[in-house]
Amino acid sequence: MRRSEINLTCNTTIDALPDKINIDSSKTAILVIDMQNAFVKKGGYFDFIGLDISTTEKIVGPCKEIISLGREKGMKVIYLQMGYSPDLSDSGGPSSPSFSKSRALTLINKKPELRDKLYIYGTWGADIIDDLRPQQGDVIVKKQKHDGFIGTNLDIVLRTYEIKHLLFIGTATNICVESTLRHAFSLGYFPILVSDATSPMGPPFAQEAAISNVQSTFGWVTTTEKLLSGIKEI
Repeated sequence: MRRSEINLTCNTTIDALPDKINIDSSKTAILVIDMQNAFVKKGGYFDFIGLDISTTEKIVGPCKEIISLGREKGMKVIYLQMGYSPDLSDSGGPSSPSFSKSRALTLINKKPELRDKLYIYGTWGADIIDDLRPQQGDVIVKKQKHDGFIGTNLDIVLRTYEIKHLLFIGTATNICVESTLRHAFSLGYFPILVSDATSPMGPPFAQEAAISNVQSTFGWVTTTEKLLSGIKEI
């Protein structure tokens, strides 16, 4: 089979807003953002501080479907994992804005017995949920900032695999997902937000605003159903 024929079989069109977008599955990565026990599971950090985790629980199924079919079609699956080293040496320190804004870092100092519920690497809280457990061949990128490109090798990994299109799933849409997506757009990638496979931190309008920002300026927005329908054509 000629190379041109191989490439052709990898191409598909995704129904999205503001308009349809063509992708090449061999140059597409699924970015699974922060689907960790601390943010998804009962007893984790979000649940402990009183946030409604039902919205995050609802996206586990769609994420699982997207990851499974994406792997089958040759897409690279990359997990972004938010966290800090046990000694907090990569947290920025008490004088950093992170300490001023992060309730998790405040809790670690006030109630060290809660470390396992938070997102300290090596603890249950920081682990990616079992439902979406990484498999051989997947990539895990550890990050300390909301933006997955800051202080990580994410861009190098994507360019190593010659990635052009990025499918964004995970949490939280209006924080880590949007921060990473905006940076991806500025770096020349084509970001596609899967609206019902991402969940916000905060009220529904936070999700709506993030979707509006992506659709108008920073990329494309689709749904799990439309995405899977397009991928199945490959």
